[in-house]
Amino acid sequence: MILEHRTIAAHPILLVRHGQTRWNVEARCQGQMDSDLTEKGRAQADQVGRILRTLLAAIPGGRDGVRLVSSPLGRTQETTRIINRHLDLPVTLDARLAEVSFGDWEGMTRPEIEAANPWLAAHGPHGWQFHAPNGERFDGVLERLLSFLAVVDRPTIAISHGMTGRVLRGHYAGQDQATCCALPVPQDRVFRLSRHGVEELGG
Repeated sequence: MILEHRTIAAHPILLVRHGQTRWNVEARCQGQMDSDLTEKGRAQADQVGRILRTLLAAIPGGRDGVRLVSSPLGRTQETTRIINRHLDLPVTLDARLAEVSFGDWEGMTRPEIEAANPWLAAHGPHGWQFHAPNGERFDGVLERLLSFLAVVDRPTIAISHGMTGRVLRGHYAGQDQATCCALPVPQDRVFRLSRHGVEELGG
């Protein structure tokens, strides 16, 4: 179904999550802190680069008509460098694509967070990060992402994060907060966001 009453970018976006990191393996809350990509994460980024190279060939104007934008966090920049071996595009950094800030919980595992905050169990398995002390809230994250969408002036490859990507995909799919926070966040796929909604590519 074509989106008519939702704020979307004027051009399609190819959305990518960074490759697996050491803290992903340890199930630590990363937020706006960082850890290095694992070997698997680097291989995922390389695979995504091959997918994007194929997709680029189908875009009018090819590489000259596409913008490559990355979150400024270390794991996304490393992912972008690997992907860009296949694309050779100029890279723009945009803080609006950064991961959600999880405030005081960054660097902690879910069991550590729950042990220190027993009230958190009432919020269920998804979206609990938006309750972090000194962290971002859902509405604020959505607002900064909408401001990014407003400046997309050509087909764009956006390298971002797990929760930020969920919010963006959920917005395009017309989902509420609870539903979008439960979306899967693969690190070896590309999601095409357009006026037709969300399409998962790759595998």
